[in-house]
Amino acid sequence: MSDHAAPLDDVDLDSVRTALVEWYEADHRDFPWRRTTDPYAILVSEVMSQQTQLGRVVEAWEDFLDEWPTVDDLAAADRADVVRFWSDHSLGYNNRAKYLHEAAQQVTTEFDGSFPDSPGELEELMGVGPYTANAVASFAFNTGNAVVDTNVKRVLHRAFDVPDDDSAFEAAARKLMPPGESRVWNNAVMELGGVACGKTPRCDEAGCPWRTRCHAYETGDFTAPDVPTQPSFEGSRRQFRGRVVRVLGEYDELALDELGPRVRVDYGPNSREWLRGLVDDLAADGLVEVVEGADDDHDSDGADDDGSRLRARLRT
Repeated sequence: MSDHAAPLDDVDLDSVRTALVEWYEADHRDFPWRRTTDPYAILVSEVMSQQTQLGRVVEAWEDFLDEWPTVDDLAAADRADVVRFWSDHSLGYNNRAKYLHEAAQQVTTEFDGSFPDSPGELEELMGVGPYTANAVASFAFNTGNAVVDTNVKRVLHRAFDVPDDDSAFEAAARKLMPPGESRVWNNAVMELGGVACGKTPRCDEAGCPWRTRCHAYETGDFTAPDVPTQPSFEGSRRQFRGRVVRVLGEYDELALDELGPRVRVDYGPNSREWLRGLVDDLAADGLVEVVEGADDDHDSDGADDDGSRLRARLRT
């Protein structure tokens, strides 16, 4: 991007949006709170997820809702029981349990038992800051703004070369989000940051929908605001994996000995085992398919083995 004052001016927004949403809807982590639009259940998940790994939150979230299924149930509970639950499930920061209990009481007394549906009103609840309020508004009511957390900043910085500046990140995030689609968009862009564009990127493995237009993927510079040291890329396995995928994208199918020279200029018979391992890794990730090919022009003693007989193609 040449003009940091106007982020994403040169980006086809419709294409970018469609690619990300289709990628997310085709396959994403199936957290149980993504299957509900109940603002109470979503608030519980958001509070529990603060500084706690999502994998650990699932069981605690399910147990919590078994114990207090509705906001009215939680409001009527003894606060000591709520704090004890928090401690027993090793969720840490017991003040979050106290605030969640008080927020439930606010909903029942100040909002007549119905959750407010805008980020601004949700911030009136105890312990609910701008991020949590926006998340609940997005995932429960589809009325939120674009999420801008550490993962999203990393994605925007790498994909679109948005500078490390909060106002630039917020402007880019607002511009990217389709109007009125905060639920699916914020889930999708956070999934991208969590699955494909983590501190160690998994562009090809995760099938990142933006890699063909990504500044970092093109340049090999995967630094980001929370990744101060550039990972080694030149000559890395990740770089060659990307080359295999790009080359196979240009051809229907290639024998390994045809693929090899297109991936590295010094490819030779001694490189076949290396290339086979690379292709097998991509096949295990579901990106590439390896098939037996004809070897009529080669001796039957196997002198030209895998390099000529095996063929690779992108999995469709």
